[in-house]
Amino acid sequence: MKQVWGLLEVVAPAAGLFDITDRIASWTNEERFSSGLLTVFCHHTSASLLIQENAAPAARRDLERYFARIAPESAAYEHDEEGPDDMPAHLRTALTQTHLGIPLQDGRLWLGTWQGIYLFEHRQRPSRREIGLHLIGE
Repeated sequence: MKQVWGLLEVVAPAAGLFDITDRIASWTNEERFSSGLLTVFCHHTSASLLIQENAAPAARRDLERYFARIAPESAAYEHDEEGPDDMPAHLRTALTQTHLGIPLQDGRLWLGTWQGIYLFEHRQRPSRREIGLHLIGE
């Protein structure tokens, strides 16, 4: 059994879902594992990670609109040091997840046919995000 760590930097130009599947798969392929478990971890409290539909852009747009409705920008939040999207970003992260566990089988991410790995950026302005990668296996 062996393990490796990596760091993926993602620049999100605005709020929304950004597909990072290919970048993660590329890193995993370089490590030459045949099987194992990949942990993907977002090092931030105003962005999150999702495994989501990767074929229909409308599904991603609907998700983005849904989260904008349930955690809207508002002057009513006490925490607003970084602007009106500050607290809604934290709420959206709390409702999603900051880490994912993805099996590796035959050297490939064991995702479903229509699944992709997404950084869900919750801030309106461009943001540089760090995504930690930890792979354990053989």
